[in-house]
Amino acid sequence: MHNVIYIKCGKLYDGLQDCLQENKQIIVKRNRIDDIGDNLPIPEGAQVIDLSDATVTPGMIDAHMHMDYFDWHDIRAEVYMYSEEMKTLATARCAEKALRRGFTSVRHMGAIASSGYGVLAVRNTINAGLLKGARIKAAAQSLCSPGSHGDFSQGMFKNPHFAHFMERNKPTCGTGKDFFINATREEIKYGSDFIKIMATGGFFTPNDTPLQKQLNDEELEAIIRTAHEMGTTVTAHVYAPEMMQTLLKLGIDGMEHGSLMNAETAKMYEDSGAYLVPTFCPYDEAVHYDAEKIAKKQPEFRAKLELYRERLVKGREAIRNSNIKLGYGTDFVANHQNYDSGWEYEAWMKSGMGAFRTLKAATKTNAEILGIDKETGTIEKGKLADISAWKRDLLTDPKALLDCAFVMKEGVIYETEISEDIEE
Repeated sequence: MHNVIYIKCGKLYDGLQDCLQENKQIIVKRNRIDDIGDNLPIPEGAQVIDLSDATVTPGMIDAHMHMDYFDWHDIRAEVYMYSEEMKTLATARCAEKALRRGFTSVRHMGAIASSGYGVLAVRNTINAGLLKGARIKAAAQSLCSPGSHGDFSQGMFKNPHFAHFMERNKPTCGTGKDFFINATREEIKYGSDFIKIMATGGFFTPNDTPLQKQLNDEELEAIIRTAHEMGTTVTAHVYAPEMMQTLLKLGIDGMEHGSLMNAETAKMYEDSGAYLVPTFCPYDEAVHYDAEKIAKKQPEFRAKLELYRERLVKGREAIRNSNIKLGYGTDFVANHQNYDSGWEYEAWMKSGMGAFRTLKAATKTNAEILGIDKETGTIEKGKLADISAWKRDLLTDPKALLDCAFVMKEGVIYETEISEDIEE
């Protein structure tokens, strides 16, 4: 491994300016960016990386990922049939494949399949340099109530005894202020980087709706207050504007989805400074209507996309027209593999968000959301050398982030992978 690497950039997006700079060079020493500039001399003994035919960016960041499954086509079977050990291996595989696609950091938003804490072991092992993979920030388990979107035993409702057993196997599923105070403390004790709440129902689960309130105000207030007292942040899965407004009043740090947004709620967001990770891609078939793609989804997801289609369209418009602090996240459980984070770029571009707004969300803003902005998220002298490059045109090609040409994490270069279904 070379201690000094000299990178020739065709174009450079640094995460700070809404432009592509021409013919810049980056010097990396060990694991950090040592210099950026024009006509920099090549240091003696440096490894030269010629990316003059590519656009160089900060390493991308996916701020909403569920890492603990292998294949979305079989995700429900994996929930019930795979061991915790298998789910931990799935998490490790996801981290490596995300890195090879140019995403150097990811945020795990609570387990989908697992009832354990394997993601924290994977995170720590990657941090120790013993596994290859994207840097992970994680909420190991989401806090939820019985029968809610976070309670996967609701799919077994026709077998109450088994459903009850599965519910009790999820340590953060319960009821009441005191339960959630303790659950918050335990998640932090075990090493979760932040707290994730399942505040409303959703689209993917069979027996709830995205408008359904699934924790009461006393429970929500207890979680947010306890997390803040212990020095960590809180985000929530939420769709309904009324619940978003409640959470903003309670001082939540940010939220996920927000797909049924309206102008009044967007204004509250802007005034609060809270962030939103809108996860556009899973709802794109409804927003940009595609009956053929909707037909491939699970029956309950299909039905809800049709039912809420008009509200999803209006919600997307409200988000696009707002000045909310937006992060880039995928939430792939029903349309793409969890490590194929580049598909969200296409959804933002199709929705008129613009390349620079999208790139900023996936780099600088996401680094702030993950709490790693002092170390990464932009190409600046002194920051960790998390660098990706892309040969497709980021300004015009919606599939550009599915085709990574180069990736470096903390000064180490990794082989890249292209999305398996990019040509579809």
